[in-house]
Amino acid sequence: AALGAAGLHFDELNKLRVLEPEVAAQTAQLREECRAFVDKTAEFQKIVDSLIEVVDQLAKAAESEKMKAIGARNLLKSIAKQREAQEQQLQALIAEKKMQLERYRIEYETLCRIEPDQNEFIDQFIFQK
Repeated sequence: AALGAAGLHFDELNKLRVLEPEVAAQTAQLREECRAFVDKTAEFQKIVDSLIEVVDQLAKAAESEKMKAIGARNLLKSIAKQREAQEQQLQALIAEKKMQLERYRIEYETLCRIEPDQNEFIDQFIFQK
């Protein structure tokens, strides 16, 4: 009791201690709980780091797919413009061919009208000889 009043105590191994055995036990328990907390915090940090790495990889993959989609969309626009230009060229060619056909039709009709006159002239020329 006199040692207790002086702040000295005996532990379970009968060693002289400055702290009361109960306070020393609580301190040791707190130390172990702190170590466990630090270990869990370190483990949590590793998990968070790996999660961040996975999210970064997914973000890069998503960005890559986004760029591919943009490229595909631009390619489709380009193809659509090419087809439109090709359609215009073909329409122009059709119009040109229609005009040529009309010229040939008119020329044919003209030649059909001239043919009987020519045949008559040939026949008259042959009978005169």
